[in-house]
Amino acid sequence: MQGWDFEQPIVELEKKIEGLKNFSLNKELDLSAEVKKLEEKLLGLKKNIYSKLTPWQRVQISRHPNRPTTLDYINLIMEDFILLSGDRFYGEDKAIICGFAKIDNKKVAVIGHQKGKDTLENIERNFGCAHPEGYRKAMRIMRLAERFKLPIVCLIDTPGAYPGIGAEERGQSQAIAENIRDMFSLKVPILGVVIGEGGSGGALGIGVGDRILILEYAYYSVISPEGCAAILWKDASKREEASKVLKLTAPDLLKYKLVEEIIPETKGGAHRNHQETAGNVKKVIIKNLEEISEVSIEEIIEKRYNRYRKIGVFTKNISNK
Repeated sequence: MQGWDFEQPIVELEKKIEGLKNFSLNKELDLSAEVKKLEEKLLGLKKNIYSKLTPWQRVQISRHPNRPTTLDYINLIMEDFILLSGDRFYGEDKAIICGFAKIDNKKVAVIGHQKGKDTLENIERNFGCAHPEGYRKAMRIMRLAERFKLPIVCLIDTPGAYPGIGAEERGQSQAIAENIRDMFSLKVPILGVVIGEGGSGGALGIGVGDRILILEYAYYSVISPEGCAAILWKDASKREEASKVLKLTAPDLLKYKLVEEIIPETKGGAHRNHQETAGNVKKVIIKNLEEISEVSIEEIIEKRYNRYRKIGVFTKNISNK
């Protein structure tokens, strides 16, 4: 399995364990005791390394090429998925997946950014960076969900909206702004889940919700660390410093009440066990949808509005001296 520099000790030990298992199988030897010792060592190594991650290392994990995508989660935790395409204005944007599905026999509309599994698919899907037609498609499906009184689940995973000239010519900023505006008044529950990268307006275009959840090693930020470093220090190589000051990690976001809950990933990150992490995501989605649905739609919309009005609010004591 591919790993980042800080993961190399884990990757090397995983390869050693896999090699020992294959040797045991081919030679018909019982090496289970040795394998168990190495697996215990691996567990301790993961715990040690992942308990000391820097913000930049967390960003790296959120970008891991083997990390589960929106389609992976759909296939693992949902049933009867019906893909819907096109914005009815310009065309189809494969950077955003939309459709209807069932999760634990509960019908939902699901919308999510979709990255590729390899270079060719990433090019086809613009590395998960949506065009305006992607955001218009998303709103079209949200309106359908509202008509059929279905809750909406948004899976967020993008470094940002597509920055090309064509996207700007077709109204990129307006499409995102209209989505943010219109999501506030949708008369159905909306649940947002940051599954990887949550970058800038690209994330906010489908990121207004009654509750926002985030995976343990995902991030959510007004800008990418590289973009922040390029603007503040005129040097993109200062991305590690930018990652610290942006407060973009899941624990920081929970502390500042920008997300409601952190979803645990498998030991060593979601890329090491899609099934386990997907199971955690499913449980949390079901729980939160049930809790949101217990109140009236009027109260849901009012709480949604107030949730975002509170973001960034602070008080300052002014002395009478």
